[in-house]
Formats: sequence, structure tokens, C-alpha cells
Amino acid sequence: MRIKRTIKRVVPGIDRAHEEAKYQEGPPPSPPDGVIVSPDTTRDNRLPPGQARTRKWPILDAFGPPEIDLDQWLLEIVGLVEHPVTFTLEEFKALPRVKVFADMHCVTRWSRLGNLWEGVSTLEIRKRINIVPNATHALLHGFDGDWSTNVPLEEFFQEDCLLADMHDGMPITIEHGGPVRAVIPRLYAWKSAKWIRALEFMHGDRPGFWESGAYHMHGDPWLEERFNDKLR
Repeated sequence: MRIKRTIKRVVPGIDRAHEEAKYQEGPPPSPPDGVIVSPDTTRDNRLPPGQARTRKWPILDAFGPPEIDLDQWLLEIVGLVEHPVTFTLEEFKALPRVKVFADMHCVTRWSRLGNLWEGVSTLEIRKRINIVPNATHALLHGFDGDWSTNVPLEEFFQEDCLLADMHDGMPITIEHGGPVRAVIPRLYAWKSAKWIRALEFMHGDRPGFWESGAYHMHGDPWLEERFNDKLR
């Protein structure tokens, strides 16, 4: 499925003060009261095999930040739903919100521990759409070209999964996937699609951008599901 949109950049960019504020001094932070705590943060050893902790907030992407006009931003929900649904940015921000404390593990072997995300739970999104019963997976589309990634619905609709517009108390900048990015804490970070623009529900699995290029179809960091050996 190809979803096109003409966009221009008005999302705030990153600055030195913003990055310095994200640097983690000392041990990983603890969750504040009243937030959803991702189960992996309660492990005795929070670093999956082959990972090392970073104190910074690294920036990685496939093509660089896209240009996004906030006035034209839409979240489109398509595919195996009874009726397609769209949310403007104003409508999205008016939905009930959650805060989630979670670790993030990048397939490039860094882990940032103790992130505090804020946004709209994927479970809240599910309340507002009618998914066809035979849907099994979601394909998450980003504003950056034809970038996409696949997630099984049982992974996508977990309590600690959300579409986030805040990170550690600050709006998510364009470099880190703002205005809204997906957060799927229990899978490698490429599954937490930046610059989210569409959720496509489908029957059966279908590779996204990195999965087509030999990344694993699932991406569990604790099992080191980094690559699909059949495609390497």
C-alpha cells in the first residue's frame, strides 16, 4: 500500500540544549509514580545480549528527517478496518493520554534505559476503530518516503505501546521522530516507527523497509532477532 502526501517542514528541530538535557547522569532513572511501567524495566539485567548502555539520546534513521507541516498532519488508519479513520494532530492530542516508562534497544547495539514517553496508547486507538477479525498484523508507515515496519497485533496492542509526542517531558523533535512516533518497547527500536502517518491493518505478515533488507521480521532483542539469515 502506498500512501502519498505533500508536506513541508515546520516541526521544531533539535538544539544543543535539548540534547544536553537528555544526557543521563549516574544510574538509569527510576519510574515516577502513576505511569505504566514496561515489564522489561523490572528485569535484574536490563541489557539484552549484545547491547551496551548509552547515556545519550542517539539519532538514527534511513533517509533523514522529512519535512512535515503540522497543519496538514494526519494519522490515517486503513486496511482491514470496517471504516478508514483519520485524526488531525489536534484530534490526536485531544485523545486520552498515558505515560510509559520503558527501555529502548537499538539493533545497532545501544540501549537507552529509563525513557519516559507520553502520548496515546495503542489500546486507546483500538477502542476507536473496528478491526476486521482476520487481521493479524499492523504495518506502520512513516512520513519518510515509503518507510514502513511490520508488527504483530499481539505485540502492537500491549499496555506499554503508544503513539508518543513527548519524551522525558519534552516534545519529540523532528530528528527523533516528531511530531508523533510509535513506541513498541519490547521489540528492537526500528519497530518504533518515527514520523508516524498511517497504521495499516492486514491479514498475514508483510515486510517493511528494513525487513525487506534482511532485518528480522519480529525483532525481539532478548532473542537477538536482529537479522533474517535467509536474506543475508
